[in-house]
Amino acid sequence: MPPPSPPRPPAALPVLPYRKPTKGRDYWVLDDVLPDVDAVRQRCLAKDDWVEGYPYTSETWPGLRAMPGLEPGELARIERLVKKATGARELWVQRAPGGGTLNHNCVQVVGEGESEPRPHTDSRALCRYAAVLYLNPGAPKDCGTAFYRQSLPGGRLGGNIVQAPHTNLVEALGTRYVPADHFEEDVRVPHRYNRLLLYHANLVHSATGYTGRTLEEKRMTVVFFWMA
Repeated sequence: MPPPSPPRPPAALPVLPYRKPTKGRDYWVLDDVLPDVDAVRQRCLAKDDWVEGYPYTSETWPGLRAMPGLEPGELARIERLVKKATGARELWVQRAPGGGTLNHNCVQVVGEGESEPRPHTDSRALCRYAAVLYLNPGAPKDCGTAFYRQSLPGGRLGGNIVQAPHTNLVEALGTRYVPADHFEEDVRVPHRYNRLLLYHANLVHSATGYTGRTLEEKRMTVVFFWMA
């Protein structure tokens, strides 16, 4: 029998449209958003209902998760700030046709070695805005969030935004398997305790780093996803 044919190299990925992430238009940085942030952090540290991801289970998502993160009054305060920043009149959590939702108001704890930057977008079908609230006063600045754009062959740069008719990055690129060097950082927002980073969910983004070995030391955030 002849030897098997070598795998075909992947076809060139589509080039996304580009929009320079601009503060006050595409993302907003809101500091000192919760007056009782220390109490919120302690309540999260005391949770005993964590759901485990990688490396504790075979899940692809990393670290630990628990819901809800904020109590109703705290969440309402955050949503007032989001409405003021974006001009949105209403915010709501969108349900998928099957009844599922994104992990809105979810605490996520991810430590050193449990993940790496994974550029992605959130589903346009489920949210217009996404946000991350940083809840570790000791985490380094480089454990924040960055917006990314495509890095193309020959040193060319591509885009960073998913638009209709696609709802997420996998649809826009036509594959879930993207080379590790396909994206490069464009704009970075440093980690800061009690900071809310709010952004258009169809921008390519990722956490920039993780830290810590214990629950108290690891990168702790609460993530939110709103339709508007």
